[in-house]
Amino acid sequence: MRIRIGRALRLVIALALLILMIPFLMFKLESVDEQSFSENIATDHIEVLKTTTIIKEKVRRYPNQLENVSLQPIMSGSLGNYEPKDLPQRTGPGEGGVPVKLTPEEEEAAKQTVQEFGFNMVASDKISFDRRIKDTRPSECKNWIYPSDEYLPTASVILVFYDEGWSVLMRTVQSVINTSPPELLKEVVLIDDGSTVASLKEPLEKYIKRWNGLVKLYRTGKRVGLIEARTLGAQKSIGDVIVILDAHCECVTNWLPPLLTRIALNRKALAAPIVDGLEWKTLEHTNIYGSSTFRGIWEWGFLYKETQVPERELYKRKYTSEPYWSPTHAGGLLAIDRQWFFELGAYDPGIRVWGAEQYELSFKVWQCGGVVEWVPCSHVAHAYRGPRSHFSHVPGSKVHQTVINHLRVAHVWMDDYVEYYYRREPAIRSLDFGDISERKKLREKLQCKPFKWFMENVAYDVLEKFPPPSRNVVWGECKNVQHSVCLSDNGVTFGQPISVSPCYGQAIWRLNEEGELATGEHCYISDHDIVKKKFCLDQNGKWNPIGEWKWINSTQQIQTNKEQLCMETDGSRLKLAKCDNDKQSQKWTWHPHEYR
Repeated sequence: MRIRIGRALRLVIALALLILMIPFLMFKLESVDEQSFSENIATDHIEVLKTTTIIKEKVRRYPNQLENVSLQPIMSGSLGNYEPKDLPQRTGPGEGGVPVKLTPEEEEAAKQTVQEFGFNMVASDKISFDRRIKDTRPSECKNWIYPSDEYLPTASVILVFYDEGWSVLMRTVQSVINTSPPELLKEVVLIDDGSTVASLKEPLEKYIKRWNGLVKLYRTGKRVGLIEARTLGAQKSIGDVIVILDAHCECVTNWLPPLLTRIALNRKALAAPIVDGLEWKTLEHTNIYGSSTFRGIWEWGFLYKETQVPERELYKRKYTSEPYWSPTHAGGLLAIDRQWFFELGAYDPGIRVWGAEQYELSFKVWQCGGVVEWVPCSHVAHAYRGPRSHFSHVPGSKVHQTVINHLRVAHVWMDDYVEYYYRREPAIRSLDFGDISERKKLREKLQCKPFKWFMENVAYDVLEKFPPPSRNVVWGECKNVQHSVCLSDNGVTFGQPISVSPCYGQAIWRLNEEGELATGEHCYISDHDIVKKKFCLDQNGKWNPIGEWKWINSTQQIQTNKEQLCMETDGSRLKLAKCDNDKQSQKWTWHPHEYR
């Protein structure tokens, strides 16, 4: 009996010890799995750049996995939970975003750096990598309480560069690190798109070691273009969210949590920061929009535009610092859930080099169940290049690559609205834009909405500001019968008279059914006996594609209904004169020139 009791007691003790050890064993197993995952990612390089840092994985919890936890930010009467406290004063060139002033000798030396990099590197090199630009956010942004880091996704910030100026690139990296909560910044991913500058080779590899693996470098080995390089960066990233910035940016205080919060609330949200300016000559930081609120749209030639946010969108907000819907974004700066980005097919691999990627991503986010939001409490300053002369051809890209990119987007996502692009740019109709069958299958698989739904419910202000153009009556080079010269604006400024010049390589002119005479987004009107150039938008910023011109096919004349005069030329000057059906100097022919 005693033996049986002793055995039972030992069995109970053994079972108790086993139960206590199970959580510990499970923890060890998970730790091994996490470490293996990190190591697999770390060895998947384009070019091997070893790092010894082991990153602790944070399990992201989505809203539907949370109980009694609200991820909505709260407006408080105190300082927000991610706002820095007691920041030390900084002094030095460019601090606070003020312009850097150079001596006449330095200005001369700077000219060469502008040609090579597009920025005044003499001014840039004077500025600390750690400089703090001014806080351009709405004042109430400092009072938002965002979800704690355990409920926010982590971010991989992707920076693609090609022969970037050293101090501009390093200040971008340092600014991202300095202004981001460390618990939310998973990594900074540098993608070198075939740089040739010596400082971006071994010196860069050595320099980034100071961040102990937080900053990672991958090299494409050859030029692939900005869009493909960004997709590579997204593939290499391991954060929950990919944040794409250009490699010449500086971040304003607390820029990251507001973006990540939008994605924590809705994993199908694309969140865009408000873009401030960095002037390329002096690196001065400016608040481009002031207190106005804008959002991204486009006109029918796919030129990116911005317009004030419609009242119906502003009425949805309680506070002026809350995010709002936008049809599209500028392209270079955005945050999106990594998994959602790849569910959407990433960037179309047929879109090469640069251009159209912001429309493709915006259209499919909206049409496939997501939203594009601009976030007023997230500001990032971006430097637009000056007159850079240093370029490199991307192998495989075409002469009209940007147009081809736009055509791919239009034919996959815009349905019948693609016709308006052809009316705006009639010379592109015969361009080969490649096979888009896989992209159309993706759209069908995702069960995305029609473009008409998008235009009527989201991008309605595009139709208000840029009404669809009517059909072109004639288009092409416009050549005078008598003198064999062509219509030309000769690059004159708005309000100045246009003239004629030799026909080779002249712009594509178009005259539509509503009487608009235009090239690109420039329109032309009569003023007594001259024809002058004007911007197509009226004083309210709206394009009204209706004009005063009439093409008389039987007599080959271009007549203005306002002045009741006809265009004529003496071979060097263009003027308006009384219409004479027999006058050869008033006769014109149209020569369509399609891109190939």
